[in-house]
Amino acid sequence: RSSSSSSSSPLFLPKASFLNPHPLSSPLPPDPPSSSSSSSSSQLTSGDHSFLEKLNHPVMSVIYKEVDFFPPPGIALYLGKAQLLSCKHYNHNYIPPLVAPGTPEVGDCTKEQVSYVGPFTNQTQKQALVVQGPSDVRNKEVIFMQFSLTDADEDFSAITYMLFAKFGDLALSPDKPAFMMDCEKNYSMWTFSGGFRTWVKMSLVMTSGKKDDAVEFRQESGVVKYNDRRTNITDELFFVVFEWRDPFIQEIKLIVTANPWNSVAILCGVFMALFKAANFAKLSVSWMIRMRKRHLRNRARELNSVT
Repeated sequence: RSSSSSSSSPLFLPKASFLNPHPLSSPLPPDPPSSSSSSSSSQLTSGDHSFLEKLNHPVMSVIYKEVDFFPPPGIALYLGKAQLLSCKHYNHNYIPPLVAPGTPEVGDCTKEQVSYVGPFTNQTQKQALVVQGPSDVRNKEVIFMQFSLTDADEDFSAITYMLFAKFGDLALSPDKPAFMMDCEKNYSMWTFSGGFRTWVKMSLVMTSGKKDDAVEFRQESGVVKYNDRRTNITDELFFVVFEWRDPFIQEIKLIVTANPWNSVAILCGVFMALFKAANFAKLSVSWMIRMRKRHLRNRARELNSVT
């Protein structure tokens, strides 16, 4: 369009140089493509990095759910040579004084003995005494257990235990050894020492998100020394108490904010920016052409009036 106007009026081409230092017949100097391409590529690279970052680091949503009763957990005890003397339920954090420490007593706990092959011990047979844990958190239900160990071959005496989500899952499982093997793979082991009363306060954390749901027990323990007043001491006593710390279940949901539409949105933004830049350049050229034509018309009108 500019070339046709210049060919029709070659007389006035030099007068249009005040609008553009370059003649309109010569093309405008193009913008360097390296900057736009590099900026778009950098935006794509940063977008991909942001997408992978969001994919590998999901956002955590934490909710505290208040309950009156917890599902009774399973307390798996690995006694070894130790013996369970008593297991009783109490409420309101009250444990009466010991009447005859070191002697067996009638308890009220639900127990189950399970033998299975340990998953990490090279086909070693393991014996677990599984006790049903406390449930009534509002009444501060506790379970108090007493153990004795006569022959201690090791330098340090302790009893290992494991907590898993629900005692009822073990009771209803058709394959109890396989169930205990899976629990040992997924839950942590803990210990309490002889000559002390260990008070364990449990809290439940449930996580759901990218993979299968997971249940985690978090513990706070306090240790108090036991003053053994027996005259003829032939064994070592262990004491442990289990209770819930508070009536809240912590539910953690992992939310992945990254999705393929994020990359599509980044591409759309890049193309929109390029389109707007091209449209702006087109409007600028059109404006310059209109101004040139107006100048030519005014100049021709002045010459005609003089003639």
